[in-house]
Amino acid sequence: MRIGVVLPQTELGADVGAVRAYGQGVEDLGFRHVMVYDHVVGADPAVHQGWRGPYDVDSTFHEPMVLFGYLAALTSLELVTSIIILPQRQTVLAAKQAAEIDLLTGGRFRMGVGLGWNQVEYEALGEDFTTRGRRIEEQVGLMRRLWTERSLTFEGAFDRVTGAGLAPLPVRRPIPVWFGAQSPAAYRRAGRLADGWFPQMSPGPELDKAKAIVQDAAASAGRDPATLGMEGRVHWTGDEEELDALARRWREAGATHIAVNTMQAGHRTVDDHLTALERAAEILQPQKA
Repeated sequence: MRIGVVLPQTELGADVGAVRAYGQGVEDLGFRHVMVYDHVVGADPAVHQGWRGPYDVDSTFHEPMVLFGYLAALTSLELVTSIIILPQRQTVLAAKQAAEIDLLTGGRFRMGVGLGWNQVEYEALGEDFTTRGRRIEEQVGLMRRLWTERSLTFEGAFDRVTGAGLAPLPVRRPIPVWFGAQSPAAYRRAGRLADGWFPQMSPGPELDKAKAIVQDAAASAGRDPATLGMEGRVHWTGDEEELDALARRWREAGATHIAVNTMQAGHRTVDDHLTALERAAEILQPQKA
């Protein structure tokens, strides 16, 4: 089981030095990958009355692809979007950016994609929130062709490419695409299309049901369910026994990866986050692969 971290970008804020220290610090601690969330814009609650989203206009989010270009020069970590909200982005441009990150990292990029939940963000980016499920399926198929073919012609419901291709192509052809999933429709989509998936729950009966849907969908699509990766998330609360027990439960559930999240644990500085992760690394060391 590969163990990584979740970049606490809403707490590190716009401090570039803190981002650099964090990336280099977690690599020094022996973590294998860094996971980054994605939001392009946040909604202003003063304008959107009754706003209940977990993030708003004051929540700090770095642009993942640009950030990864920076981290690629500083670390040898695997870089993971979890998730990038693909249907609100131009497909060919997203494929180009992903190919560049994969090239800069020497093949250490994993592209987690998902639908998102913020209609305000879709509107600001000029995309249709209501078609996002159908669009992501077309996008993933097109991106995989762009990553593996010198020139292609494609006409779908949402995108058209006529005799064009990317150069340079990525190191890994195609780049692994993982799906965020938190509904039966999303579980089926992950089983049919993904190289791996990110459950949005802890190990237990709910995960067992979700995993069964993913595996059944994979088998129905003629795929081997055993080849799909699964990444769980463990939240650091300061309780060392709880962290160890949850990581073990993820391993027993079949997780190929987990990521330690130190956000919302009361840490004020990058050093606070790294101190917590140093202890987490010691606890999780026996479970590394």
